[in-house]
Amino acid sequence: MYKPKEYLIHGLLFFLTLGAATLAGGEWVFGKSILVSGEAFLTWEYFLKSMAFSIPFIGILLIHELGHFFTSLYHKVKCSLPYFIPAWLGFLGAPSIGTFGAIIRMKGFVNSRKKFFDIGVAGPIAGFVVALGVLVYGFTTLPPAEYIYSVHPEYADPNFQGYGEDVLDFELGGNLLFWGMEQVLADPDRMPEMSEVIHYPFLFAGYLALFFTALNLLPIGQLDGGHVVFGLFPRYHKEISLVIFTLFLAYSGLGVISPIMPLEELIIRIPLYVGFLYICYSRSHLSLQTKLTIALTLAAGQYALAFLKPEWEGYQGWLFFAFLLGRVMGIRHPEVSDVEELDGKRKVIGWLAILIFALCFSPKPFIFS
Repeated sequence: MYKPKEYLIHGLLFFLTLGAATLAGGEWVFGKSILVSGEAFLTWEYFLKSMAFSIPFIGILLIHELGHFFTSLYHKVKCSLPYFIPAWLGFLGAPSIGTFGAIIRMKGFVNSRKKFFDIGVAGPIAGFVVALGVLVYGFTTLPPAEYIYSVHPEYADPNFQGYGEDVLDFELGGNLLFWGMEQVLADPDRMPEMSEVIHYPFLFAGYLALFFTALNLLPIGQLDGGHVVFGLFPRYHKEISLVIFTLFLAYSGLGVISPIMPLEELIIRIPLYVGFLYICYSRSHLSLQTKLTIALTLAAGQYALAFLKPEWEGYQGWLFFAFLLGRVMGIRHPEVSDVEELDGKRKVIGWLAILIFALCFSPKPFIFS
């Protein structure tokens, strides 16, 4: 079915991604202790230890893609093998998680609502089940509280006053599922702060898996969540996708323009931001006038809200993803001629996928200060 060259390329990308995630995991899990002790990072010992992060993390992504892959084969829809995208930026001194994700390229024409639904929903549900297992293991096998001193030996110094104002602080945001599992499964005396979860490989891998699951299940366009909405709401999927995308942009960009900014800065920011919003609707198939109206209304609404509630801020980290959705992928789902309604079992699975999205989505997944 696939040529030997394809197996070679996809296999090589997978192992490169696994290696990149292992290197990235070493930086997150052991980085501070290695820096303080002066040990070399690229050692075989630390590489093997870092696989406690990379194997569950990349394994969950693999299960996700295989869910899409085998469902495509089941429905006799031609598709590529999973493409893994390695991305380790440690040589640049920049943080990374070792990958930009993985994709499967559809080669065959899908002309069925049920096939779109099955292929779309199979990936996130398969990955989610494995992520749950990883998190259950991570929460129930937390090391003693003293473990953090092996990563941050400076914490044991009674004279330690923190790293100072010039150091970038990083912590993970929250989502309902991670918080709920923490409350039910974790020993409170051993549970780390969200700023320290990155040093617990199974918790960090599970958290990232939930993040990618929620990302894929956004009910927009041709994302997995878009396939779910297309199957559940055949008459209104266009409107749902457009409304959700607009709300996503409205939240993400909150605080980009604000009355508290200097006038000379606003003169530059406002036209650039309105132009950005307009571009985000470039593949929405709306008229030029409608796209411009939405962009101006969004910017004006965000500016007014910033005037009334200056303390309210969105998560501007989402803006790049919104740009990819609106400009590259598009926010409309392709139509099909087979519009047969989903059966009861599929509808239950669809609503389950929506529930999974609600549980996994984090408004601010990564917080820098």
